[in-house]
Amino acid sequence: MALGRGSGILLHPTSLPGRDAIGDLGDGAYRFVDWLVRAGQRYWQIMPLVPAGSGNSPYSSSSAFAIDPLLISLDVVVGDGLLRHGERPADRVQVNPSDPELARTRKQPLLDVAHDRLRFDLEHARLRDELARFEADQGWWLDDFTLFSALKRRHGDVSWLDWPDDLKRREEPAIQEARASLQAEIEREVFLQWLVRRQWLTLRSYANERGVRIIGDIPIFVALDSADVWAHPDAFRLDDDLRPTVVAGVPPDYFSSTGQLWGNPVFDWVNLAENGYSWWVDRVRALVEIVDVVRIDHFRGFAANWSVPFGAASAAEGRWERGPGAALFQAIERQLGPLAIVVEDLGLITPDVNQLRDDLHLPGMAVLHFAFDGDPLNRYLPHMSRENAVIYTGTHDNQTSVGWFWSQPARVRDLVCGYVGAPVDDPAWTLIRLALNSVARIAIVPMQDVLRLGDEARMNVPGLAEGNWGWRMTWDQLETGLAEGLALLSHLSGRSTDPPDDVGHDPFDYTVPETTSPLHEPGLE
Repeated sequence: MALGRGSGILLHPTSLPGRDAIGDLGDGAYRFVDWLVRAGQRYWQIMPLVPAGSGNSPYSSSSAFAIDPLLISLDVVVGDGLLRHGERPADRVQVNPSDPELARTRKQPLLDVAHDRLRFDLEHARLRDELARFEADQGWWLDDFTLFSALKRRHGDVSWLDWPDDLKRREEPAIQEARASLQAEIEREVFLQWLVRRQWLTLRSYANERGVRIIGDIPIFVALDSADVWAHPDAFRLDDDLRPTVVAGVPPDYFSSTGQLWGNPVFDWVNLAENGYSWWVDRVRALVEIVDVVRIDHFRGFAANWSVPFGAASAAEGRWERGPGAALFQAIERQLGPLAIVVEDLGLITPDVNQLRDDLHLPGMAVLHFAFDGDPLNRYLPHMSRENAVIYTGTHDNQTSVGWFWSQPARVRDLVCGYVGAPVDDPAWTLIRLALNSVARIAIVPMQDVLRLGDEARMNVPGLAEGNWGWRMTWDQLETGLAEGLALLSHLSGRSTDPPDDVGHDPFDYTVPETTSPLHEPGLE
């Protein structure tokens, strides 16, 4: 499905300002959508909405289907009548980085109160009916996830591989006993999933009504310690003890002599093909129910993925193994119809990956941080962009554009200056202008680049286990002129059909902070 020319912002909801130590789906999210509209933006790209896993990463979740309950806005729960104003803490906790544990401490007791109120108060019959419909409609994944979550708590949060054998192997008597004895805990999990999904869908409708489409995200692999692997072991390459025989990674390259050992179980594509890739179809179906555009991470893994024997010391011991290719995407389209899909085709890309992408007519990605190596035919340069592509200044895995530019050697900075034909003292907005003026149909800019922030605002450093996924913005960072500047650039580059309002001043009149000056380049102090 073709996507219209436009631009958008990359910002995960956890990075929004809010009252409870982590961004949520309350007033801040609606205010951000209003800002997108004012800035002439047509897309809001997010990371996976799933419950965050180790290191607070949304790419190592306990479920490929659930939404993180920490995104629940207590203010919206008050508006629903499930909490009273006096029960909601009046203080505002704006921390940076965000603090999921503090947010959980603040929210969990009140969400228990809200659950009890929904169950027992007569005036909430309409909401109870809505909850019952949700449970019936989503039971195909919800039943496994809620039982898994309850069992994890019963067993002290240890991996399901260390549960008693009858539960690990999902023997029916053990599963029935667990459902009966954990009914209260399961009902609470259902309530949380209903509540957070309800809040998200309301926010999405608000965005859609204002011309903003949501770009969601599917990581190709899932975590071993997840409801997905526990409930669907046949979809993965596991041994008789349900442990992986091989795990995912990437091979040695210029950046690492040993490669990257991710540790996710590898899919059993043969078994999946025999049942029409039903688990993958369900996974995509679940996402398109809550977003407008699907970004699929690590697309090259569908052509071939790097498989490493379980227990290997490094990814260097792995080998390439063929993926499902076009057959998976054809199965998805047969059952779900044409979808708006973007694929992440970065990294070690071989001709077969490009061919698969082109055969499927899917837009890939270009990142400007990778463009300036001195090769005038570098595929990431704006003049080399494809129309059927999404161009980024940087992604959540990159430095911010300010951090990137001032950390580059002088020859790279000179290449950027030569390309734009002028000295660069505002690197973030220089790259934003290049991205928006490219032929690529969609241009996406991380919010950190709009705000001209340095690497202190970086979202993720790949390979770093802790300290990621915590950045939050503040409203006072949205300086006057940022929305107007984006609106003007989007209009001039044909990405917004509505001309911006007369702003009465130069939206690009901006004094570069000292911290981004070349006098403060690392190593030049």
